[in-house]
Amino acid sequence: MGGAAINIMPYAVYRKLGKGDQDLTKTDMMLKDFEGNVCPVKGAICVELTIGSKTLPTTFFVISGKGAYNMLLGRDWIYANCCIPSTVHQCLVQWVGDKIEIVPGDSSYVIASAEADTYERTRCISGEAWEKEFLKVADYEISPI
Repeated sequence: MGGAAINIMPYAVYRKLGKGDQDLTKTDMMLKDFEGNVCPVKGAICVELTIGSKTLPTTFFVISGKGAYNMLLGRDWIYANCCIPSTVHQCLVQWVGDKIEIVPGDSSYVIASAEADTYERTRCISGEAWEKEFLKVADYEISPI
């Protein structure tokens, strides 16, 4: 079975959301990074994640590593929310009630490695830490682990 076991957010993306270390819930979890090295998780954060028409509280584990993605949704999140991601078609197929919704990916924003002027074009709206046409992240309460 491929894919990530948990939801992962690179620290660079986390910082672009205007968050600091004080906003993380501390954890002693260790993960293997993209090169196979074991490294500590910086912490966890729970956000209101909107993808297409679904908004769900989602916990992300923040890592120091860099990736070619903004956030990585784990298998449990994908299965629990009845989603089928397609890297080939760069979209996410999800069920909303008895209807199918196709949410296209947007490769024009790679926040993890974006230049400051590129990020400036992503709108920040009151009450929402980050929003784009296909994805929105907003603060959500989290209890310590």
